[in-house]
Amino acid sequence: MSNTQLNPLNVKNPSIRTLHFTWVAFFITFVVWFTHAPLGSVLTEAFGMSKAQWKALLILNVALTIPARVVIGMLVDKLGPRKTYSALLIISGVLCALFASAQTYEQLAMARFAMGFVGAGFVIGIRMVGEWFPARQVGLAEGVYGGWGNFGSAAAAMTMPSLALAFGGENGWRYALYSVGAIASLYGVFYYIVARDTPKGSTYFKPKKSGGMEVSTPRDFYFLLVMTVPMYLALAVLGWKLSPTGVGLLSQTAVNIIYVGLAALFAFQASQIYRVNKEMLKNGGVGEMFRFKFKQVAILDLNYFVTFGSELAVVSMLPFFFMDTFGLSAVTAGLLASGFAFMNLVARPAGGLISDKLGRRKSLLIFMVGLAVGYFLMSQIDAGWAIPLAVGVTMLCSFFVQSGEGAVFAIVPLVQRRMTGQIAGMAGAYGNVGAVVFLTVFSFVNASTFFMIIAASSSLGFVATMFLDEPEGHVAEVMPDGSVEFIEVA
Repeated sequence: MSNTQLNPLNVKNPSIRTLHFTWVAFFITFVVWFTHAPLGSVLTEAFGMSKAQWKALLILNVALTIPARVVIGMLVDKLGPRKTYSALLIISGVLCALFASAQTYEQLAMARFAMGFVGAGFVIGIRMVGEWFPARQVGLAEGVYGGWGNFGSAAAAMTMPSLALAFGGENGWRYALYSVGAIASLYGVFYYIVARDTPKGSTYFKPKKSGGMEVSTPRDFYFLLVMTVPMYLALAVLGWKLSPTGVGLLSQTAVNIIYVGLAALFAFQASQIYRVNKEMLKNGGVGEMFRFKFKQVAILDLNYFVTFGSELAVVSMLPFFFMDTFGLSAVTAGLLASGFAFMNLVARPAGGLISDKLGRRKSLLIFMVGLAVGYFLMSQIDAGWAIPLAVGVTMLCSFFVQSGEGAVFAIVPLVQRRMTGQIAGMAGAYGNVGAVVFLTVFSFVNASTFFMIIAASSSLGFVATMFLDEPEGHVAEVMPDGSVEFIEVA
């Protein structure tokens, strides 16, 4: 890339073409991932679901994405984004077809749980875009990728009810899902053909070891272990939600087995993290030249917990909220609720651009304040509001939410290049931890209280960001021949 301003319309530029190929891949995964929300009323009627069962389905949709984003982050760093994205898209199509074929609520729930894996696709493109754009442009480029791709949830909300009606009959929703799954798998093949991991002549840096995230000091090693715990706690909350004391989808014995399995998985992941960092612990840290501060990763995790976690939760419940509040049809409610995700088209790129221009830390602080104000205003929406005003407030709130997401991932590629996938994976997983937490809260409270709780949670991201270090200078990476290359991060 040259020093000129990034121009998304310049498709002759290989970097811009790669950006467009990649955001479309992300867009398709989000359409697949959020096909269920706008079909809520149809699915509820078809399977005779209670409200508790529907809310359980919403939580199931985001649960598997927590470990999946960590795993996908490792795979993309090791295998490259081209192979990883292509495989994920093809698998997404298969999972979508399984969801469409469900005959019982249990089958529907298991298929939706498996489709949480689709939500890990976002992580792959963060590494791809980070490889193709320099530090001075990466915020805007990642914002375009994240914003235009994330619009897939809005596209699903706007199109799925109409597509189901177009196919007609009681199985129209199934055919709508089959068609979306077919598109995902076909695009996976296309992406493998047209994409490339790096610009010509560039080196694709890989972690020295795989299986866990590398850190730089013993203190950061223990910090990483602590930050890993909430991901397993969120999955444990899901198990409890599905137990007889929740919606009763699983027996208590099955839930206890899940708890034991999660404990075993955490022990295994901790052992892998130790294995990867064993030499560093023995030496008391890595050389100063190659160090990065894990606190940067933790701060990004917490900010994404609040921003993307709340977006996932709100996008999942908003169509039903508009139906219940204003007495709208499923199609109309889906179209109006899509306004929240619609803002991704401009908000994420704006967040990335503002981060590039105004500074990484200052931008995040501003967006956290705006997020709190936005959710407070949403908590005041009731049947007495004019619908255009309610939609306007929803879109105002979503601007700050998604700009905050753009600002988070404007920083991710600047922490440590060879581990961008893993860092993006962990931050992305925390977004899903946030979604599980917020959706669990939503299952106990009304919508107004739900929005107020999210507004209050913004203080978590705000306080954490006060400790963020502004990226400066260069980071060192070891070339395959043993030489050292310095990569610009500011």
